[in-house]
Amino acid sequence: MKKLFAGTGLILSTMATAMAADTIKIATFNVSMEALNYLPRGERGQVTPKGSELTAALASQHQQIKNIAEIIQRVNPDILLLNEFDRTDNNAIALQKFLTDYLAKSQQGQAAISYPYYYQGTVNTGVKAPIDINGDGKITTPQDTYGFGYFPGHFGMALLSKYPIDHTNIRTFQNFKWQDMPNALKPMQPESDKGYYADEVWQQLRLSSKSHWDVPVIIDSKVVHVLASHPTPPVFDGPEDRNGKRNHDEIRFWQDYISGTKGSYIYDDKGVKGPLSPDAPFVILGDLNASTTDGDANKDGIGNLLAHASVNDPAPSSQGGEQSKPDNQNAQYHTAHWGMRADYVLPSTFGWQLTDSGVFWPTNDSPLYRLIDSRAASSDHRLVWVELSLK
Repeated sequence: MKKLFAGTGLILSTMATAMAADTIKIATFNVSMEALNYLPRGERGQVTPKGSELTAALASQHQQIKNIAEIIQRVNPDILLLNEFDRTDNNAIALQKFLTDYLAKSQQGQAAISYPYYYQGTVNTGVKAPIDINGDGKITTPQDTYGFGYFPGHFGMALLSKYPIDHTNIRTFQNFKWQDMPNALKPMQPESDKGYYADEVWQQLRLSSKSHWDVPVIIDSKVVHVLASHPTPPVFDGPEDRNGKRNHDEIRFWQDYISGTKGSYIYDDKGVKGPLSPDAPFVILGDLNASTTDGDANKDGIGNLLAHASVNDPAPSSQGGEQSKPDNQNAQYHTAHWGMRADYVLPSTFGWQLTDSGVFWPTNDSPLYRLIDSRAASSDHRLVWVELSLK
């Protein structure tokens, strides 16, 4: 018997277990369902204060959103992280509309899909800091926000699940300060021993550009920890490499969190200190904006995470990705149309048995190519999935 609490923006449940599962399919999808996507190119200054662009698009039976829903229905993940899904209010009205008006309705003959449990917490994007971050003498949006965004919740995240979420024990790390990470890669002024940020700014900056979430999901009476994030792109900066270093440390956060006492410095938004229990099965997922082979990221961050003894990298692939960049030997593993592996689903080496994985990227001779043939068709990212069974 489940209970809905409309005022919290969450679906809670009194159920302790869900249906028994032979395999669990877990996916991540940067859906680009954010305000700028629904504005004419270049009109960033026209974003409304609360991001009503997504709400309006959802109300219009937007074809791009219908295609996104069809992709999700075709893959049919049991647990799904949506990156770049705007959080427009505290009641998850936009998310609920996506669930009921798109996913719960058949798209192109596909079976409707239901996610009775979800979590959409707050994020740092668009949250104006009380300090002049860029040092221009004024505090403005988006220049002086904890994470780049035009309103609080811009470029947000949402976790959907067919299995109960233990909301009481969710840990969020939105407010964790970058300077509190040991050996943080502090941005420095080029050819100088001075920090790029003023001291009072560095002392206030948060590590997470959106947030880091540890969401316990109950599967067959077992608790699995979904570790979700969306680190900043390691570009749009200068020689100080402030975004590249932040991306590295946002990824490193998970490496420390799953490393026992190495993560003892970590504190959550309730003030509780400590890492994930060493014997807790987990899956790290999200658009990490980094690759060991392509792109501009500091490759140590993602490389060290993939090489971690507790992380299993299924290396999902697709023929469509390989076809899209025939001159790139890594193309079969790409998850973004510009030619890079950016999106990850990384289960723990314990607690799971890997059965399959993939990237939804149809080849250009497939009738499904219409779903990804352009940026306007769905997203500039592809849905990435891993199929697992609980040991």
